[in-house]
Amino acid sequence: MMESVGVYGFCGCKAKNKMKCDSRWEIAASETAPTSAYSSPARSLGDTGITPLSPSHIVNDTDSNVSEQQAFLVVVAIDFGTTSSGYAYSFTKEPECIHVMRRWEGGDPGVSNQKTPTTILLTPERKFHSFGYAARDFYHDLDPNEAKQWLYLEKFKMKLHTTGDLTMDTDLTAANGKKVKALEIFAYALQYFKEQALKELSDQAGSEFENSDVRWVITVPAIWKQPAKQFMRQAAYQAGLVSPENSEQLIIALEPEAASIYCRKLRLHQMIELSSKAAVNGYSGSDTVGAGFTQGDKYVVVDSGGGTVDLTVHQIRLPEGHLKELYKATGGPYGSLGVDYEFEKLLYKIFGEDFIEQFKIKRPAAWVDLMIAFESRKRAAAPDRTNPLNITLPFSFIDYYKKFRGHSVEHALRKSNVDFVKWSSQGMLRMSPDAMNALFKPTIDSIIEHLRDLFQKPEVSTVKFLFLVGGFAEAPLLQQAVQAAFGDQCRIIIPQDVGLTILKGAVLFGLDPAVIKVRRSPLTYGVGVLNRYVEGKHPPEKLLVKDGTRWCTDVFDKFISADQSVALGELVKRSYTPAKPSQLVIVINIYSSEHDNVSFITDPGVKKCGTLRLDLTGTSGTAVPARREIQTLMQFGDTEIKATAIDIATSKSVKVGIDFLNY
Repeated sequence: MMESVGVYGFCGCKAKNKMKCDSRWEIAASETAPTSAYSSPARSLGDTGITPLSPSHIVNDTDSNVSEQQAFLVVVAIDFGTTSSGYAYSFTKEPECIHVMRRWEGGDPGVSNQKTPTTILLTPERKFHSFGYAARDFYHDLDPNEAKQWLYLEKFKMKLHTTGDLTMDTDLTAANGKKVKALEIFAYALQYFKEQALKELSDQAGSEFENSDVRWVITVPAIWKQPAKQFMRQAAYQAGLVSPENSEQLIIALEPEAASIYCRKLRLHQMIELSSKAAVNGYSGSDTVGAGFTQGDKYVVVDSGGGTVDLTVHQIRLPEGHLKELYKATGGPYGSLGVDYEFEKLLYKIFGEDFIEQFKIKRPAAWVDLMIAFESRKRAAAPDRTNPLNITLPFSFIDYYKKFRGHSVEHALRKSNVDFVKWSSQGMLRMSPDAMNALFKPTIDSIIEHLRDLFQKPEVSTVKFLFLVGGFAEAPLLQQAVQAAFGDQCRIIIPQDVGLTILKGAVLFGLDPAVIKVRRSPLTYGVGVLNRYVEGKHPPEKLLVKDGTRWCTDVFDKFISADQSVALGELVKRSYTPAKPSQLVIVINIYSSEHDNVSFITDPGVKKCGTLRLDLTGTSGTAVPARREIQTLMQFGDTEIKATAIDIATSKSVKVGIDFLNY
């Protein structure tokens, strides 16, 4: 039987009598205290342990990997949106020139360079068939009975935000009610963008373009939790965008950060200031907004998309114009989808929830048609509109309703008492402007309320500019509400190509990832350790007795706190020593929590998110110091976090990416 290993060592403090210091630590000991029946992770893991040699300190150098960056010929950014998606690119030799993808097949005539709907179609055999307008149009043209066999998915990105326990096995539900793996769908979509982009680049270059020449950037909402951000990276690996061995080829960018990078480069003629509804005055047209920024200026970016609204607060640090995140990203599911849900609720009210839910399953393509018709009218909503908005009801809706209820759609409208929606003889729902505005109200109210809370924060009180970006920022009703609520506090500015702001900013971020200098850590990170047990201070159920010494087990030893400012590439370094010279392996378990004040790894909300396992063999013939040093580094600041353990005696090292999906 293998001997269980204890861990001993000192914290590096200046206490004269080491017995008086209660900061001796241990990680994951494998001996059970006879005094307690409490089952703790540290006791049950059976891991071999270590103890710190020194307190943590922050090193402001960046990892050597960061400086040895691979030379890419082109940066391609993919804006994977809830309702619409697209890509843009820039050759590194001409960073000023950002190309937005060529016009998609299908789509609405007369609109060039627009993004494509985030819709995907799989064959009845679950193979990828098409994406975007092509998927929508093909699905729409299928015979209703055949359509039931095909898997059509839209607005599926929200699942990553709303799923609390996201894993690699999380499912999505297609329009026909069938389940399909989320990872598969996201990978298909990214693979489609990869193929489209490489094809366009090859056509531009006149020869085959290699994937290895591309730096990829994928945008995600800043308010997504870490597992969702990691999920996107896994989908990119599965899609063949990059390989895990060459992970630096892909950057996961935060949507409002990308918008922020783009906004500060804007020329004055590229913006609309809401207060004047004209180009911003006071500077010449060739100035950038940066000319209006002075050292330390603060601004809020409100990124309102289809699914979520993200709020970030940045400060410009001149002369380089680096960005510092002042307040951690906040927001919520207040995207334009909220307006669609309100429309759905209105249909429930008129036609009955039982009918609408049945219609979605039985006539999925016609339901998609109805929502497309609503989308175009939704875009026509405006504060000063006086004439009604007409929404065409598909023939199969009218027909199926009569079969289902035994009376007409017109009868249902008369009976429903919804007086601001009428039936027109052309087979349309006629909505008064007030009725349409009422559908926007709950979502817009949520955004305004969230912004009000943000403006109460001391870090935000002196904000000079508010940039309104994202697809939903095109809605005049949202523009008016933001202007009315905050126009007297700061200048409210909308980029003219507001729907492409994130895409273009993501390209700029890929060209110069170091532009974001300081972020706020979304989580508290630490490792599980043992402290010397202090009667009255530590809970009795945490007592562990080992070789006559009393330890407090499961202590959460913090590396960094939630909402702490972290510079890009900043390293937190800590030194440990193995418990016994005879140990052949050491294991460090990494934990995270959304809370700041974590005491034990067993506290609610603490999750294991990484394990560093270092092999200590291979030192025969080398003089190993009695207190062998194992350095542990955590590198923060990127959207991915990396941890490393190094055995100083042998220079052996192990690396791990913090993993939120597999623990």
